[in-house]
Amino acid sequence: MRRTLLDRAARMRREPTEPERLLRLELKDRRLGGFKFRRQTTIGNRIVDFFCPEKGLVIEIDGHTHDRERDLSQDAELERRTGFRTVRFTNGDVMHNREGVKLALLAVLQASNDRWGGRCSTTPNPLL
Repeated sequence: MRRTLLDRAARMRREPTEPERLLRLELKDRRLGGFKFRRQTTIGNRIVDFFCPEKGLVIEIDGHTHDRERDLSQDAELERRTGFRTVRFTNGDVMHNREGVKLALLAVLQASNDRWGGRCSTTPNPLL
């Protein structure tokens, strides 16, 4: 099961939706506030669109097929289990208001606590 999930995430990285591709252009290479993002990464039994490890923030881009109630329930469960918060935007938000999406994301990121005491690393250092 885990291998299938990893294979699916790899395929989703190779074949992003247009909104995911456009948002990735804004997030890659630490372009948004110096924050590092992973795309189409697995967290537990879930594949998330983008993840900022430093802040424990999940970003989801939702199309018209998403079930909002189910998504919010899964987001609450993920936060309960991991402490990772989820921010959701629609495909339309990304396609037609990318600047607003970037500003909203930056505000959430800047207001969030660092997971590792302010170090600029994507992996916790157990030696510290």
